[in-house]
Amino acid sequence: MGDNAREKKSVISRAREIIDNYQGKEIRIMEVCGTHTHEIFRLGLRQILPPPIRLISGPGCPVCVTPVSFIDEAVILATDHNVTICTFGDLVRVPGSGLIPTEAGDGTSGGKPAFRKIPASLAAARAAGARIQVVYAPQDAVAYAKEHPEEAVVFLSVGFETTTPTACLAVQEAQREGLSNFSILTANKTMPAAYEAMRGSMDAFLYPGHVHAITGTSICEQLAARGTSGVVAGFTAKELLTAIAVIVKRTEEGKPFFENCYPRVVRPEGSPAAQKLVDEMMEPCDARWRGIGVLPASGMKLREKYAAYDARIKYALPRIEGRENPACRCGEVLQGKCLPSDCGVFGRGCTPEHPVGACMVSGEGACSAFYLYGKDL
Repeated sequence: MGDNAREKKSVISRAREIIDNYQGKEIRIMEVCGTHTHEIFRLGLRQILPPPIRLISGPGCPVCVTPVSFIDEAVILATDHNVTICTFGDLVRVPGSGLIPTEAGDGTSGGKPAFRKIPASLAAARAAGARIQVVYAPQDAVAYAKEHPEEAVVFLSVGFETTTPTACLAVQEAQREGLSNFSILTANKTMPAAYEAMRGSMDAFLYPGHVHAITGTSICEQLAARGTSGVVAGFTAKELLTAIAVIVKRTEEGKPFFENCYPRVVRPEGSPAAQKLVDEMMEPCDARWRGIGVLPASGMKLREKYAAYDARIKYALPRIEGRENPACRCGEVLQGKCLPSDCGVFGRGCTPEHPVGACMVSGEGACSAFYLYGKDL
């Protein structure tokens, strides 16, 4: 066994010893990142934790927290405006409202409700003849717009701080290429307001490594100074076990804390270049999070000088509230208030093949993780 392998085994062994021997009060650890949720399941880490250490899911899946109204907007663009929608595959089967107001955006006309049917998802819109293209990066959407100048193309820009810079780069490229047929529909969000909203739901955050590789760690340090603990974690078994062990040890000390357990990727200053790019092209706006509500200044939209690439402005989209399926408890799952298996439709009316909510669709969703790896955990 080489030195690196021995060191890795030693780190894991020490972490396991700390975790296995813990017998104190309950520690609720919120996995903010959906990838953490899936990796923890895949690696079997939930099964080895003693009862006092409790993992709960949080609002760290960008598709999951995207509101129903965004899906409705995308469907309207595809059907009413004959736009080609370029999107990541996760969004195609996310359910929308299927029914939207027709008058003044409030569903009333002369005192009577006035609604019209629209396809209930992008998949349904595609089945009805709409052009829906699955892409793997925003730049693929720009390339499609360049190759199809006769089509109006809209990229669905969904994500946190990790992916927002790539959307900005796509707009820059479209501007450089002089593409008038390209724009983006934004549902980009930032994590600080979500951390604030979740402060009472957990004892320590397992902060998303990829987000803080962009933002740095200052927000985590500020939260610790105000009494909210957490660690930034990586994604390997060694990194995740180490992060959980650090939470256990620091919790036993009885003081709020923050530690960066992912220093090979996350630096205190983050990525200044990415931060500068986003700040130059986008500005904060209020944004609705599925299950949480509107969080002030938690969204990102293109600045006025890039309005030509803002699909909401370009196509004068009406304000849509969206209507979530009342049977779905995705919003409660995203706040750590219940397990996916507590939902009445989980694994019955709601499966990855026939999802009722976004948390079952997304590759980062808690419901899909519980369905794939451990329905009863």
